[in-house]
Amino acid sequence: MAETTKTEKLTGSAKVYKQLREDILRMDLAPGQPLDEVGLAERFSLSRSPIREALVKLAGEGLVHVLPNRSTIVSPINFQDLPRFLDTLDLLQRATHRLAAENRTEEELAEISAAREAFLEGSRESIATNNSVPHIERNYDFHMAIARACRNPYLIRYYGQLLDEAKRLGHMRFQFKSQTTDLKPEDLDAQHKQMVEAIARRDGAAIEELAHEHANLFRGQFMDYVMANHTQRVAVTY
Repeated sequence: MAETTKTEKLTGSAKVYKQLREDILRMDLAPGQPLDEVGLAERFSLSRSPIREALVKLAGEGLVHVLPNRSTIVSPINFQDLPRFLDTLDLLQRATHRLAAENRTEEELAEISAAREAFLEGSRESIATNNSVPHIERNYDFHMAIARACRNPYLIRYYGQLLDEAKRLGHMRFQFKSQTTDLKPEDLDAQHKQMVEAIARRDGAAIEELAHEHANLFRGQFMDYVMANHTQRVAVTY
C-alpha cells in the first residue's frame, strides 16, 4: 500500500513539474509571479507534498526562487545583468564546443547528429503549433550533447546551467521571430548543421567561431525583441 502511495505521489509531482515548467518557459507564468502552494494544490487536485517536490525541482533549475519567508516566485529576469550573462554563455559555448570537436568519439558524434535531427523535428512542431517549448528543449539537448563530448565536467555543469537560464529568453526570441518573420526549420538549423560538420572533421577552430557567431545571433535577436517590446510585461530586477 505504501509503495502505491509513493508511486502516485511521484506521478503527481512529475505532472506538476512538467506543467509548471512549460508554463514558465512559455511565460504563461510571468517572471516574479508568486506561486502559492495551496492554490497550485487546488489547481492540480493534489496535496501540497507533490506541489512542494515539483517546486524544489524547478528551483534547482533556476526557474523559481524561494524567498527568505519561504514563499516561492517565478524567477525574475535581470535585464541589467543580461550583457554579462550573454558574454559568459558565449565563452562557455566556445570552450565546450571546441573541446567537443577535439575529444569526441564516434558514438558521441552519432548522439550529436541525432540531437540535431530531433531539433529539426522540434522546430517543425513549434512552428506548426506556435508553441516554443519543443524548439527550446531540443535546442538545449543539441548543445548539451556537444558539451558532454568536451569531457570537462565543470564546463558541462556551468554551461548547462546557463542554457537552462536562457530558455525563457529563447521563448521570447522565438515568439518575436514567429511574429516578424516567416520561420523555417531549415533556417533555424543552418548553424547547427555547420557545427555537426565541423565536429565530424574535428575542426576545433571552425566550431569555436560558429559557436561565437551562434551566441551573437542569439544576442542580436533577443535585443531586437527587447527594443521592440520595451520590456513590457517582464519583471526586471535591479
